[in-house]
Amino acid sequence: MASSTITNADRPVDFSSILKPREEFAQPQASGSGERLNRWFDQLMLQSGLGISPGIVLMLCLLGGITVGGLIFVLQENFLTTALAAVVGFLLPVFFLMYVRSSRQNQILGQLPAMLEELARAATTGRSVEQCLQLVAADTPSPLGEELQLCVRRMQMGMPMRDAVADLPDRTGLMTLRLFCMTLGVHQQTGGDLVWVLEQLSKTIRDRLQYLGRLRAMTAASRATALLMVVLPPGVLVFFTLRDPEYFSKLMGSSWGRNGTIIAFTLTMIGTIWVLRILRDSQRT
Repeated sequence: MASSTITNADRPVDFSSILKPREEFAQPQASGSGERLNRWFDQLMLQSGLGISPGIVLMLCLLGGITVGGLIFVLQENFLTTALAAVVGFLLPVFFLMYVRSSRQNQILGQLPAMLEELARAATTGRSVEQCLQLVAADTPSPLGEELQLCVRRMQMGMPMRDAVADLPDRTGLMTLRLFCMTLGVHQQTGGDLVWVLEQLSKTIRDRLQYLGRLRAMTAASRATALLMVVLPPGVLVFFTLRDPEYFSKLMGSSWGRNGTIIAFTLTMIGTIWVLRILRDSQRT
């Protein structure tokens, strides 16, 4: 297979340094639990693909907490239930972003095999990898097409292809795209049969998606039970609190009720984190 490559003399001048950096809460050289939380929040914003800044989402979280907490306070006039409702309202935008990110990742995974096959067919025509990627990016629908078009625009501004696609796995949160980026980078440096590699990568991804589909089908009941165990305790507490506004105050007024609630809350949080980690690891691709 013959494929042309762009030499340094033919490459346009690099204007990529004028690109506006993303707004992030995390500091590059900082460490600690707070910075890990900021980094996770920045990744959630980036991988959701909504294109809004973290500051706006933080304002929405504050607005949600004030709105839900104020509504519960008007209905019940209880500071404890108001505080719990404010926490729930504060986290609602975060849960929505997590849902959007998961849906977007599933769409990208479904588009990957067809995109790789089209890229392999384009490479058989003798075009360069950059030209093939530009052609495929224009034909691929959103959301994967948007990510590829961003890489193409970077290359058009003079950025090397290896650098243009380097953060593609971080922008999507998919490890499968890291293999794709490594394939393009290695081919650009050493050459080789790119068509065969892309076809094998597409076949591997299709097999992996089929395996994950069977795994989700077999573990659907277990995952539903795990989620029910996570949702049921706070649901019961909300039910009794709505039925009797003084229920939570009476519960926390006694020593055994307060200690039992703290222990139950701690164990529930540990179990929730454990279940969520298991579900995340089982769906990680």
